[in-house]
Amino acid sequence: MSVPILDVVDLHAAYGRIEVLRGVDLSVPKGAVMALLGPNGAGKSTLVKVISGQKEATSGDIHLAGVHVRNAKSDDLARVGLCTVPEGRSVFPNLTVEENLRLMSYAGVPTAAILETAYSYFPRLHERRNQLAGTMSGGEQQMLAMSRALASDPALLLLDELSMGLAPLIVEELYDTVARIAESGVSILCIEQFARTALRVSDYAAVMSGGRIVATGEPGEILDTMADVILGGAA
Repeated sequence: MSVPILDVVDLHAAYGRIEVLRGVDLSVPKGAVMALLGPNGAGKSTLVKVISGQKEATSGDIHLAGVHVRNAKSDDLARVGLCTVPEGRSVFPNLTVEENLRLMSYAGVPTAAILETAYSYFPRLHERRNQLAGTMSGGEQQMLAMSRALASDPALLLLDELSMGLAPLIVEELYDTVARIAESGVSILCIEQFARTALRVSDYAAVMSGGRIVATGEPGEILDTMADVILGGAA
C-alpha cells in the first residue's frame, strides 16, 4: 500500500485547559478526495489549523507524504505541498482579481501559469479579472481563493467549509470543480458541516464528533450509518 498523503496519529490539541482534539486518527490516501464531516464544535476547524501549522498540537504525529511535520510552520508546509483555503475566504478586497492572482508569482510561479490555471478552472474569474475582489459575490471570492491556492501546485489541498454562506447552486458548482481538481492528481481534504454535496465528489469520508474521528468509510456507507450526526444541520 502506498504511503498516505496525510497521516494523523493520536493528535491532541487544546485551548488553555480545554482539550479540543482528543486523539484524532485520520489517513488520506494519495490522489483521493476525503470529506471530513461533523457538527459545529466537533473540532474540524481546529484540526485544520493544527495540520496547516496555524496552531500547535500538544501531542501526536502528523505525516505529509511520509515526512513528519507536526508543528511545522505554515510557510514550510506550503513549500512541501500543503495548501489551505481557510474558512471565510482569504482574498485582498481592494485588489482586482488579476492583481490577487499575480501576487502568487512572488512564490516563484510564472504569472502566465497562475492565470491559465485560474481561468481554466473558473472562466468567470476571467470575466471579472479587472473587478475589485471585494465587490464580487461570495461564490466568486471563493473561486478566487481556490485559484490562489492552486497556483502553488499543491500535493494536498485543505478546503475548510467551502460552502460557508453560499447558495446551494454555487456550492454544487464549486464541488464540481473540486472533482476536476482531483482528476489532475491533487489530493483533497474537504472539511464540511453540510454533507451531501461533499460526499457526492468524495472517494472517502470521515466523521468527527467530540474531538475524535468516530467513523470512516466510503461515502454511501457513511451516509447510511452516520446520517443522524452529519445531517444534523443541513444536507
